[in-house]
Amino acid sequence: MKKKFKFTLAYQILVGLILGIFVGAIFFGNPAVETYLQPIGTIFINMIKMIVVPIIISTLILGVAGTGSIKQLGKLGGKTLIYFEIVTTIAIVVGLLAANIFHPGAGLDMSTLSKGDIDQYVQTSEEVQHHGFADVIVNAVPSNIVKAMSEGNMLAIIFFSVLFGLGIAAIGEKGKPVLAFFQGTADAMFWVTNLIMKFAPFGVFALIGVTVSKFGLESLLPLGKLMILVYATMIFFIIFVLGGIAKLVGINIFHLMKVLKDELLLAYSTSSSETVLPKVMEKMEKFGAPKDIVSFVVPTGYSFNLDGSTLYQAIAAIFIAQMYHIDLSITQQITLVLVLMLTSKGIAGVPGVSFVVLLATLGTVGIPPEGLAFIAGIDRLLDMARTVVNVVGNSLATIVMSKWEGRFDTVKKEEYYSSLK
Repeated sequence: MKKKFKFTLAYQILVGLILGIFVGAIFFGNPAVETYLQPIGTIFINMIKMIVVPIIISTLILGVAGTGSIKQLGKLGGKTLIYFEIVTTIAIVVGLLAANIFHPGAGLDMSTLSKGDIDQYVQTSEEVQHHGFADVIVNAVPSNIVKAMSEGNMLAIIFFSVLFGLGIAAIGEKGKPVLAFFQGTADAMFWVTNLIMKFAPFGVFALIGVTVSKFGLESLLPLGKLMILVYATMIFFIIFVLGGIAKLVGINIFHLMKVLKDELLLAYSTSSSETVLPKVMEKMEKFGAPKDIVSFVVPTGYSFNLDGSTLYQAIAAIFIAQMYHIDLSITQQITLVLVLMLTSKGIAGVPGVSFVVLLATLGTVGIPPEGLAFIAGIDRLLDMARTVVNVVGNSLATIVMSKWEGRFDTVKKEEYYSSLK
């Protein structure tokens, strides 16, 4: 019997993406596109941001209260941060190797490039330059949790939620009504998430339409080599690096991507990891990872495990150096790795995080930061690719941690994957 075609969310988002590119290309340079479409895209992104904090708080408190052990939680936290550091370092090294082997900036005529406006990132980058490991720790402890929630300070929210969850576990029976409240909150917020996702194709259509109408498809040609290299390296990283890690823990990376196909397409279209955070958490739990591990690893990964972003930053740094005919020594490139490892931590909530990190980093190895203005025009399209890698990396991290803790439910995974076929 022939399987009936279903017009699923993934297909709806794909149609929105194609139509957005089509409309943007037809009305290239027409300010009316931004006037009428930008509000639709902004509303969608705002709706997602609206639900992220309540979901993280409620699910993390439930997970931690269920664990109830500071020792076990500390053990999980330590393993998670070690894993994040190893994988993001590999991502930086892969980016540097790709740029050194293929030389995307060599022989580029800078007069053919148009400059974008990066002033909005300059002030933030100056703050990041003074951003050390001690600052990350200090900023993770909120003086005002309401303020931290309003600013979307993920590390502070995680810190508070973990402590609150441990407190509920410590008071035993008295904490059950509080747990029931957060369970109800989590269930209600996931229902709201499913409702908002129905609006996703319209949000994608608007966001990509505005992007294409602003920059046009012709603006991609001078920087085509950089775009191809970034996309090819991202694909290599997913298949061989993340795929290799997945194989080590008994998971097929393509199976994982099939589970997340809706989320990956949405993340790619919107170039925002936040848009898929609630659904990624929900699906990873269905895929066999325990609630407490999912609730801790995924939000923490948004600050410490940005594989796609760090990989892109390494390529972009070498690209700009090559564009200015600057030959970086091995020592300078090692310095670049170390600086990127530090500056990229704990600032995921900053808009244009990759630009901010690069502006704060390039000067340390003698690369002119103003070179970023030449790639500002295509940054949105590069951001789409690195967002996909970030989502896959964080999703895989929950499985790795679950396996490492010996708590991954293989039966649940097989049942859930079979239901998708």
